Amino acid sequence: MPRTKKEYLFIDGYNIINQWQYYKDVKNIANSRNKLIELLIEYQAYTGLKVIVVFDAHLVKGSLEKTERYAGVEVVYTKEHETADSYIEKQLDKIGRYERVQVATSDSAIQQIVISRGGTRISAHEMILEIENTKKDIRTKTEKPRQKGTNIDLVLDSETLEKLEKLRRSM
Repeated sequence: MPRTKKEYLFIDGYNIINQWQYYKDVKNIANSRNKLIELLIEYQAYTGLKVIVVFDAHLVKGSLEKTERYAGVEVVYTKEHETADSYIEKQLDKIGRYERVQVATSDSAIQQIVISRGGTRISAHEMILEIENTKKDIRTKTEKPRQKGTNIDLVLDSETLEKLEKLRRSM
């Protein structure tokens, strides 16, 4: 029996934040990171993809690679002198040929690497739209009023409904 491939979504965190005006908090980048992570938790739960968001810490003196998990979403802070792109590239080398991998970034160099290593790419703008559409889908499904039984007008055509209404009035 063939093994089912896992589906991974790697996200260049700051690349997405910098493209996303609504969630970009210039004064407090931690707020922007937290907002993005919060949305990705919901996105992962809805889509079933394994989401890994990578934030550059390559300019942070002495920083070591750090991985945290928030409700299943893996959050990676790269080590000093390592960009999110290079981290993602290493991960593609490890799993790109064996698993389904998609990378969300608008960096054209990493997009080319993703494609050459068997993955698919999605731009930051496309990822933003995907997350927003998913959020709308979730809202639509959870805000529908709970109905007991079936609404007859959703099941029957207008002609039949008219006949039933006439019958009801004649009684």
